[in-house]
Amino acid sequence: APATRAVAVPRPAARVAVRKPAVIARAASPEGGIDSEKLMKDLQAKYDAIENKPQFFLTVGASLVGVWFSSVILSAVDHVPVIPKAFELVGLSYSLWFTYRYLLFKSSREELIKDVKTLKEKISGSE
Repeated sequence: APATRAVAVPRPAARVAVRKPAVIARAASPEGGIDSEKLMKDLQAKYDAIENKPQFFLTVGASLVGVWFSSVILSAVDHVPVIPKAFELVGLSYSLWFTYRYLLFKSSREELIKDVKTLKEKISGSE
């Protein structure tokens, strides 16, 4: 007679109690929300103000391709065993240097604040 083998049969999982959420999210009032009509008018005005539309679209397209290409390169580099750890070491070293250089002493913090304000003025164009 052939030998019979015992087979483990999984048991159904224990019943899981479903809890109702303690907090219910509701939509915000229209007064505090975003005015979509105003947003669309602003975007339309900015689009109409662009003088060289083909160059704008080429720049946006090239930027998107650049971001995608950077993502592909970083993904490939991430699969090389040594490089991610080296990047972590470089990041940790830079963080420690930045903390020592700009955050540890009051005079260097003031210098950092001044540099950030100058950069914000350059970016916003309100020099």
